[in-house]
Amino acid sequence: MSTQRILAINPGSTSTKIAVYRNTKSRLLKSIRHTPDQLKNYKRIIDQYQFRKELIIQSLMKEDVKVNEITAVIGRGGIMRPLESGVYEVNDRMRDDLKTMKYGEHASSLGGLLADEIASTIPGARAFIANPTTVDEFHDIARISGHPLFERVSIFHALNHKMIARNHAKLMGKKYEEMNLVVAHLGGGISVGAHHKGKVIDANQALNGDGPFGPERSGGLPVHALAQLCFSGEYTYEDVKKMITGAGGYVAYLNTNDAYTVSVMAEQGNEKAKLIQDALAYQVGKEIAAMGAVLKGQVDAILLTGGIAHNTYVVDYIKTMVAHISRVVVYPGEDEMKALAMNALRVMTGEEECKIY
Repeated sequence: MSTQRILAINPGSTSTKIAVYRNTKSRLLKSIRHTPDQLKNYKRIIDQYQFRKELIIQSLMKEDVKVNEITAVIGRGGIMRPLESGVYEVNDRMRDDLKTMKYGEHASSLGGLLADEIASTIPGARAFIANPTTVDEFHDIARISGHPLFERVSIFHALNHKMIARNHAKLMGKKYEEMNLVVAHLGGGISVGAHHKGKVIDANQALNGDGPFGPERSGGLPVHALAQLCFSGEYTYEDVKKMITGAGGYVAYLNTNDAYTVSVMAEQGNEKAKLIQDALAYQVGKEIAAMGAVLKGQVDAILLTGGIAHNTYVVDYIKTMVAHISRVVVYPGEDEMKALAMNALRVMTGEEECKIY
C-alpha cells in the first residue's frame, strides 16, 4: 500500500476538530475550541469560513505537520441533498450547495469547503466528504408516513453507522455488502438503521422527532397531543422546536443531557432517573425489533455504538429485549475523525470508487 497522508476536518458548533493520519495510523488529533465571543460577530455560519480556515492552518504549522505532503483532505459532509452513501469528491455543484447552505445551516457544512480550499494549495491533493447525515438509501415503502403531506426522510448518523458496520463485517471475514445488520447509534441523538446488503433501507429520523428519545431529543411524540400543544397559544414555534431537539429527552425529564450523570443518579437510587433511563433503553429495544422486521428477521448481528453504549446497564437492558433476534455486539463510543480518514484512504488506495455529487 502506498503511503497516504490524510487530513480530516470536522467543524462543530463550538469547535473544529482536525486529525492527520498516515494510512491507518493517527499522527495528530486536535480540537480547536471557539468561544462565544469569537463567534458572536458572525451572523451566518458561512461567515466563519475564513476564521476557521486560518485556525486550522495555524494549528497544523504549530504541530509541525508537513502540509505539502498531505495527499487527501476530507471534511464532514454537513447537510446536503439526499445522497447514496459513500465518498464524494468536492466539485462545483457541491461547493455551491455548501456555500449557500441550500439544504440547511449547520457548522458541519463548512467541512467540504475547508477541505477543498486547503487541498487546492497542495499539489496533487484531493478533497472529499463522506457519508453526510442526509445519506438516503431508503426503499420507497419506508418513505410513507400515513399522510401525503408528511414524508419520512433519511437523516441519521450515517458516518458512524457505516464505519461500525464495515468494521464488523471485516472482523467477521465478510463484506459489508454481504450482510444484514441492525445498527443502533446511542449518542446525543439516537438512530437505529436496517442495513441490507450495504444499504440503509430504513432508519428513524434522528434529528427532529422520530424513534427513541435521547439525552436531548424527544424522539417520536403522541401526534394529537403535540398538535394541541402547538395551537394552545402558550408556546411559539421556536419553543416547540427546542422541545423536540435540544431540550427533549433527558433534558426535559431530568434537566441534564449527560447520560453518565443520569446513570449515576439511577445507581444511587433516584427512582425517576432509573425509570427514564429504562425507558430510553426500552424504546431503543423496540426500534431495533422494528428494524429486524424490516429485514424480515434475517439479521446477522445487532450492533450497538455511540457514547451510551459504554453503559453496561443500558446495553444489558436492550439485550434482554432483542437477543432473540440476533447476536448483539457492542462497539462503544464513536470516532468520526477516524471514520473520515478511513473513507478517504479507501478511495486513495482504490478499495472504493469515489462518487460524483
